[in-house]
Amino acid sequence: MQFTIPTYLTFFRVILIPFFVLAFYLPFSWGPTVTALLFVIAAVTDWFDGFLARRLKQTTAFGAFLDPVADKVLVAIALVLVTEHFHSWWITLPAATMIAREIIISALREWMAEIGKRSSVAVSWIGKFKTSAQMFALLALLWRPSEALTIVGIIALYVAAILTFWSMFQYLKASSNDLMNS
Repeated sequence: MQFTIPTYLTFFRVILIPFFVLAFYLPFSWGPTVTALLFVIAAVTDWFDGFLARRLKQTTAFGAFLDPVADKVLVAIALVLVTEHFHSWWITLPAATMIAREIIISALREWMAEIGKRSSVAVSWIGKFKTSAQMFALLALLWRPSEALTIVGIIALYVAAILTFWSMFQYLKASSNDLMNS
């Protein structure tokens, strides 16, 4: 297995996850700031490793596997932490929706690969906007520097949840023939 700069950045993101969780539980007033900072660092390394992999032509099968896994684990853990902090159904519901969507789509992709089909759904503006809204919401809800930003973060969380459903239905629609005819 060849290790490249993008792969090292992905490993760094995976290693950052336990520190991100520990920072969330720091019993200091600056704990949320450190948590948000670690989340931003992880998000930037996600963007940067993808950019470098394409730019330097250093894409690998291992990197193609590990990168989305690291992303999904980071986001799922961030959603769980936000849910724990707010301890309310109106935060838990969109968070659970987003986690469930990732499990459903991952299972769909695995099943499609097993039957020899690759249902390709191009990343659309919906997926990009969903990811942007989700990352902004998580940053705002992990950091919580003011009540106003927290409210905007909650709104962004709901926007991301709606777009999560929309993108999930796009995936299901694109693979519906294979789902119905197997």
